[in-house]
Amino acid sequence: MKKLLITAFEPFGGEDKNSSLMTLLALPDAIGDFELIKLEVPCVFGLAAEAVIAKAEEIKPDAILSLGQAASRSQVTPELVAINLRNARIPDNRGNSPQREAIDDQGPAAYFSTLPVFEMSEAIKDQGIPSAVSYSAGTFVCNDLFYSLRYYYREDMPIGFIHLPLTREQATADSPGMDLSDMILAIIKTIETITIS
Repeated sequence: MKKLLITAFEPFGGEDKNSSLMTLLALPDAIGDFELIKLEVPCVFGLAAEAVIAKAEEIKPDAILSLGQAASRSQVTPELVAINLRNARIPDNRGNSPQREAIDDQGPAAYFSTLPVFEMSEAIKDQGIPSAVSYSAGTFVCNDLFYSLRYYYREDMPIGFIHLPLTREQATADSPGMDLSDMILAIIKTIETITIS
């Protein structure tokens, strides 16, 4: 089988749960042609990417898919673009709060996902689960990880990022939620769209 390194973040922002991690841990160990290697990563600028790259160098995956939580979103959103910017609205889990900083001074302004984000979104919607392609992964640690992985691997590795809403359990009046079971199914369906030649 091929190897998919799939990652999700620890809770952050004072919360005790993260929908991306809950989804990750509930996924089966194999989907389609892929064995899943699951990795929880710190919600810390720079360190998240270091952790994923270290694991990838160890296991030599065929693709990398990272998951993150976006409390403001009501849909599962595969990300098309990672931008070269750190601009924290809240501190990360080590208190870092960079403002208007480049992730890499030598890097391009942006990278596109090398996974089939439009097909992923359609596969999710085919299950009756709300989804849309997102054109901004934000400027927090999720985008930092996505950009850093694309920068490190250039075109050598299929790499993508998906943001998930809060779970129903986490949802508040201001933040929509989604059933965890729907998020799990959504990620299964996105993985099924990934083909490695």
